[in-house]
Amino acid sequence: MKSTFAKRAWRIGRWFIAGFFLLFIFRITHGYLSPATRDSSTIGGYFDGLTNLRKNYASEKGAYQSAAISEMRLDDGKSSNSQKYEKTADVTSQSSRFEEDDKAIRAKTAGFKGVIQYEKAFGLKGQRELHLLIGIVPQAFDSFYTEIRKIGDIRAMSVIKEDKTNEYRQLNARKASLEKTLASLQELNSKGGEIGDFVTLHDKILEIESSLQELGVQLGNFNTENEFCTVKFSLYEGRPKAGISFLQRVKVALEWTVQFYLLCVGITFFIALSSFILLLIIDKLKIMQMVNKDNN
Repeated sequence: MKSTFAKRAWRIGRWFIAGFFLLFIFRITHGYLSPATRDSSTIGGYFDGLTNLRKNYASEKGAYQSAAISEMRLDDGKSSNSQKYEKTADVTSQSSRFEEDDKAIRAKTAGFKGVIQYEKAFGLKGQRELHLLIGIVPQAFDSFYTEIRKIGDIRAMSVIKEDKTNEYRQLNARKASLEKTLASLQELNSKGGEIGDFVTLHDKILEIESSLQELGVQLGNFNTENEFCTVKFSLYEGRPKAGISFLQRVKVALEWTVQFYLLCVGITFFIALSSFILLLIIDKLKIMQMVNKDNN
């Protein structure tokens, strides 16, 4: 009797043991095949929250052909069919040799005749950060972008090119309109009138002159002698993420398997118990129906 019970217990138990090991093998295999996750909360995205950074624009001759552009006039009165564009590279890197890589990025910037237009460095040793906004001449942009990707351990990189030709045309059109308005107001100012009218006219002239100065600054970024492409480089100090050891993987897989297996067994037991109680209720109802029929 005892031998028969032990055999039955072993037959049932080995299925539970096999299920446990299958889940364990599945979890440890998944750990090797799935890509390692990176903590993006502390690395990257520094420039996303900054505003009023220097805007760099460049021209590409003969790359933007249209009837509207052929009618565009520059300050020197000559037509232009060049495309105005903004090209920005964003590179995020982590380095265990922070000071050496700091010097390397500055040396490469100087070597490519780049200009550091924004710089911020902060943090204690071991957790330092360096953020640079670098202006690079368009002809050297691709080569510079290739070189800086060799610095540190790259965590993220991207290049975005946006056409700014229409924006440039709109700024020129607005400037021409303001200049005409200013000329008209100055002509009125030269004529006689009441003092109150002169004060109002003078304020209006000052307002237009201020707007023209702002436009001059914006248009100055488009000048051919100021043409740059932008590289946003962020360097974070820290060692590259170490590989996970086999023992650590076994520990994590074992913990997950125990939790998931107990959950599955609990759910299975609950379903079986509920089914058993439901069958008992059905049997009781059938017996009661039979008793009622017999009594009738």
